Amino acid sequence: MALTDPLVSTAWLADRLRTDEVRVVDGSWHMPAAGRSGREEYLQAHIPGAVFFDIDAIADPATDLPHMLPSPEAFAKAAGELGLSRDHAVVVYDTVGIFSAARVWWTLRVMGYDQVAVLDGGFRQWLAERRPVETGEVSPRVVDVAPAFNAELVRDLEAVRTMLASGKDQILDARPLARFRGEAAEPRPGLRAGHMPGALNLPFDQVVAPDGRLKSPEELRQAFKAAGVDVKRPVVTTCGSGVTASVLALALARIGADRTAVYDGSWAEWGGRDDTPVATGA
Repeated sequence: MALTDPLVSTAWLADRLRTDEVRVVDGSWHMPAAGRSGREEYLQAHIPGAVFFDIDAIADPATDLPHMLPSPEAFAKAAGELGLSRDHAVVVYDTVGIFSAARVWWTLRVMGYDQVAVLDGGFRQWLAERRPVETGEVSPRVVDVAPAFNAELVRDLEAVRTMLASGKDQILDARPLARFRGEAAEPRPGLRAGHMPGALNLPFDQVVAPDGRLKSPEELRQAFKAAGVDVKRPVVTTCGSGVTASVLALALARIGADRTAVYDGSWAEWGGRDDTPVATGA
């Protein structure tokens, strides 16, 4: 089975849920201030057979930056323990609709998973349609996963420095406008306010509909155009910590720009240093 779209519907997943065609992943994560635990909510209810992917646990332990990509070897071990073989399609969802599932989608693609999609509307839509759920832990069959890494989909600090110096590349920030302009404080302490000089801004919630689904392709094209983005040229997305940047990468993939890179460290790294340029205002 070949996935031809980065999104799948709840009906599509329900039709295949009891088969061996797909593996389902709950990638729910919430900002610390929300006072919610993705894992606790997963244990209370999840899509039958879904395993829980903790973006804070499957991460680089050698940095204090939030949920940075782990090494390919560490990721392969964790993915194998979750039963995520590259021989199956993987569908990721979260409890918000489209939020942290996009980060897991991007991470899997970086780590060599080509057949991966996000559940449009997420668990919220699944529940609204009164589809089946289960509780407690799932014990998947452990599989062997070979390490892989697609560097094309990731940018680090030095790569972004080079991009900014060239002035030719498109950097797109998914944070709210007030944070982008430096008019609102960052939710993480110790970070400067503002944005990377020359970056464009498209708050991630402008590509997600009120019901938690991704907006239509035409609406997405209009949103990127209004933000000054040329979707025919390469784009690197950024945000606070690489979560909502992945939502923009997913939206770009939905309209054909499926090789969009994410700046993994995002503002948690850039805004926390004193040797990186910061701009404020529009």
